[in-house]
Amino acid sequence: MSVNLKKIQPTVKVLLFIVMLFSCITVNAQTSDDIYTEARKEAFENKNYKKAIDLSQKALELSPDYTELNIFLGRLYTWDKQPEQARLVFEKVMIKNPDNTDLYLAYGSLEYWNKNYEKALELTDKGLGKSPQSEELLLLKARILKDSRQYTEANSTLTTLLEINPKNNEARTLSQVIGMTGFKNAVGVYYDYYYFDKRFDDPWHIASVDYTRQGNFGTLTGRVNYANKFAMDAMQFEIESYPRISDVFYTYVNAGISDDKGIFPEYKAGFSLFANLPKGFEAEGGFRMLSFSGEQTWTYTLSAGKYYKNLWFNLRGYFTPDRNNVGQSYQLTTRYYLGGADEYLSLRLGTGISPDNQNNVLLNETFTYKLKSYNVALEYRTVFNRSYVVYARTSIENQEYAPNTKGNQITAGVGAIKRF
Repeated sequence: MSVNLKKIQPTVKVLLFIVMLFSCITVNAQTSDDIYTEARKEAFENKNYKKAIDLSQKALELSPDYTELNIFLGRLYTWDKQPEQARLVFEKVMIKNPDNTDLYLAYGSLEYWNKNYEKALELTDKGLGKSPQSEELLLLKARILKDSRQYTEANSTLTTLLEINPKNNEARTLSQVIGMTGFKNAVGVYYDYYYFDKRFDDPWHIASVDYTRQGNFGTLTGRVNYANKFAMDAMQFEIESYPRISDVFYTYVNAGISDDKGIFPEYKAGFSLFANLPKGFEAEGGFRMLSFSGEQTWTYTLSAGKYYKNLWFNLRGYFTPDRNNVGQSYQLTTRYYLGGADEYLSLRLGTGISPDNQNNVLLNETFTYKLKSYNVALEYRTVFNRSYVVYARTSIENQEYAPNTKGNQITAGVGAIKRF
């Protein structure tokens, strides 16, 4: 049988051409992705942005319309401190793919890091117009608003974000940093009632009123405390502040004076340094000083906290040294956040005496004899109309107030804060 080679040759040529065409397309696509992967490795693992830029440009020669790769190149220019080149890349992508959410996140971040807050806000708003529930864009917008001192809008944005995802640790941490900065002023009123089954015949009453002013430095609070204990009245005046050092560090400063009836300490002082750490962790170290009848008691405190989803855990220790040993007390606090920073359920378990609890600040004998104490406390805090914060709390404490003699103390308290 004879074969007509002239008829077969054109068919073979066509098939070979098709195979080669598909092979080239496949090789080009794979090559672009391979080079992109190599570029990412250079950027994220080696921090070699210039080499990553060269690799990305090489990949784009093969796939010029590769949107993700173009945005990555813009980010590389941003990280390599070439903002004008980054803007050129982002603007080209915006023309071809105006609905890409990652574009607005990358471009908005560039302008935010370069302190062009108005442009950054415009870009994030455009992105949120395309994807209104984007957590990354909402968080970026909150940061932009915070740094441009639009605190009310920043708080509102964080509230929206936490409603979408109460487990967002970064939003929760930023919300704590901003605190009440959305409002310049706040007035609070508080009341606590203490009942004793054995130790005292009469209940205690403590009421407080304070005024807080927000400034660029942080918050400054003036407070007046009134107490009725042992059928006697006493007043205490306090100044308290939370100065901000940076987004990572802030401090707590407190000083107080009373009219000395053995109910409040004559003088008190406190200081703590707080650090907001990566991955939802936070740490604190500081001291508290109480002065009774000219004698000072110093207590040192350390704490570690962790945000996990919509939970916050904090373990705190108090250490009061004397001539013989060191008195110790510990508290474990858990909060379940229902929304913003002031909307949560709280459970606290503790042992020992805490100088931060007013009901334990009695006389210096409290610290010379190491009282054994076990307590549990519950609190519910919520927000109304964005500017009103209210809470209710209760606790029970089983305390050894004399050798081998214990009694129960039950506390109930309410409070309200108006911000404006």
